[in-house]
Amino acid sequence: MQKNQEKKKYAAWLKAGKILLFAGLGFFFVWISIRGISADNWHAMKDSVKQVNTFWGWTFLGLSFLASVASHYVRSERNILLIEPLNYRVRHSMSFYAVMVCYLGNMVFPRLGEVLRCTFLQRYEKVPFQKALGTVLAERSLDTFMWLIFLVIAILLNTSALSNITVNEEGTTIGALLSAKTTGLITNYKLYFIVAIGIAFIVAAYLTRSWWGKIPFFAKIRDFFAGIWQGLISIKDVRKPIRFWVLTAILWILYFFGVYTVFIAFGFMNQLPYFSILPTFSVLVFGTIGFMIAPEGLGAYPLIVAGTMVLYHVDYVVGLAAGWVGWIVQTLVILLFGGVSMLLATLSNRPEKLDNNSENG
Repeated sequence: MQKNQEKKKYAAWLKAGKILLFAGLGFFFVWISIRGISADNWHAMKDSVKQVNTFWGWTFLGLSFLASVASHYVRSERNILLIEPLNYRVRHSMSFYAVMVCYLGNMVFPRLGEVLRCTFLQRYEKVPFQKALGTVLAERSLDTFMWLIFLVIAILLNTSALSNITVNEEGTTIGALLSAKTTGLITNYKLYFIVAIGIAFIVAAYLTRSWWGKIPFFAKIRDFFAGIWQGLISIKDVRKPIRFWVLTAILWILYFFGVYTVFIAFGFMNQLPYFSILPTFSVLVFGTIGFMIAPEGLGAYPLIVAGTMVLYHVDYVVGLAAGWVGWIVQTLVILLFGGVSMLLATLSNRPEKLDNNSENG
């Protein structure tokens, strides 16, 4: 009896320790993410909020906030469909928590979030890290492919965009940035050498697989990359393809709606052509570049929004304010739901009927 009480007491202390640990990590991520914001940026953000300090302004910003939350939930639902072909069942709540922890981690260090997301799924849902990583890579590849299609369309619809939109305070334009990156890749002979070595290594590994596959250490490496490959190609084995593609369409619609409602909050409707559909689409596409070149778009996203809005005859300062407000809304979602997700995950026990065992996959 006494031993059972001691075990229960130990378990209670252990659970409390986990809660404190994850709470501490959550606050640490919040502190890391905001400590790099300069005084000028703080002033810019405060001035931005003042411009929408009306009932309808806050209402539409609230809708933008909800659209951002909904987009993260849709992403988590889509990820469940990618994991299903691997014979692992993930709870809806845990999938959402994993997505939010991913975005929270990316605010600290780029791509850290993807690692945390896979670690999270392994810890709470027993999905092997390498297989979870494969599904994340598949998801990112799909989103990147769709964004590239949208980028081509946006460029065709805004022929002067690349020469006018700046991505940093030094005045570097998107066109100059892409041109420099492309030229750098073409003239980087070290890259060709690395690619050649990589191809040679893959060919050699394939031809000698019967030999090194018998060595336990190399067998583990083979199994690790095989798991990544299984996750990566899981998109072709999705059991509910219609639902998958519908969720993908809804995801981009929510992204669009999140930007659109910010424009309504600023009263852009009377200034923008095409009922602001084209300007919103352009901001959505070009603004994504800001999230690629800076942690969660800090600083870069508002600048790109401002530069894009200038193309539609919106004052640069107003466009910058809209960019900051839009960024604030998305960041608040990540900080709030990311921190809460880390806490709630520690309080959740996996139902026995959903346990994934080692035989799956």
